[in-house]
Amino acid sequence: MTDAAQPFRARTIAEGFGADAEAYDRFRPHYPSALAELVLDGLPAAPRTVDVGIGTGLSALPFRDAGCRVLGVEADERMADVARRRGFDVEIARFEEWDAAGRAFDLVIAGQTWHWVDPVAGATKARDILAPGGRVALFWNAGDPAPEIARGFAEAYRSVDTGLPFTPWATPQREGYRAMLQTAADGIHSSDGFDEPEWFRLDWQAEITRDEWLAQVPTAGGHNRIAPERLDELLGAIGAVIDRAGGRFTMEYATLGVLARRRGTDDGQGR
Repeated sequence: MTDAAQPFRARTIAEGFGADAEAYDRFRPHYPSALAELVLDGLPAAPRTVDVGIGTGLSALPFRDAGCRVLGVEADERMADVARRRGFDVEIARFEEWDAAGRAFDLVIAGQTWHWVDPVAGATKARDILAPGGRVALFWNAGDPAPEIARGFAEAYRSVDTGLPFTPWATPQREGYRAMLQTAADGIHSSDGFDEPEWFRLDWQAEITRDEWLAQVPTAGGHNRIAPERLDELLGAIGAVIDRAGGRFTMEYATLGVLARRRGTDDGQGR
């Protein structure tokens, strides 16, 4: 794939999430309440918060529950409609191009979305809309089943001509996010407005049944572009793996992220 084709492929995959926004909202994993506790420590009460790529609102829920006043920015109107039904205000735009209209915020969050944002332009936008002492928190959920389950899933993908540019589950998911986190941290460095980014990790588990997992699989990036008959074949192969494991499995999740404080003019280093 050429360099010019890569951004197009990324946009195509990203735009596919809204194809069935209701399923995405119903079956995608949520985030632990400990995430909001970690991110909000030291911020003012009821912080003004922007959720970059709010999607259906899953990433914003623990922050609203913790008292944040959340405004979503979302490029996909279909996803935004679900978030609005949850009670979130959402403005339609790509974050890098979004007009904050002079508003200032205490917190910028992005759950499972920052890899669709230009890391330097996005960090610069976050810097420009954050009040001094505000914070940016970029995070992802990554999960790994037991190795034998992961091997079975990877073999299921190899057995079907999905057209995906990668083989899911061929490598551990939690380790695979390291490059994404580093890119996010490098973008924050380049924006010249934040303290040193801190990396964090919150581990948790979920018991997942066969039916729950087969409902979640089609919501993964790029899967909406798999031909229906191929998708059925893939789901059958994945279901057989779970059946052999007793009809359910444990997913070892980690919420992985990068957190940084916006410097202020009183630090002698801010803008």
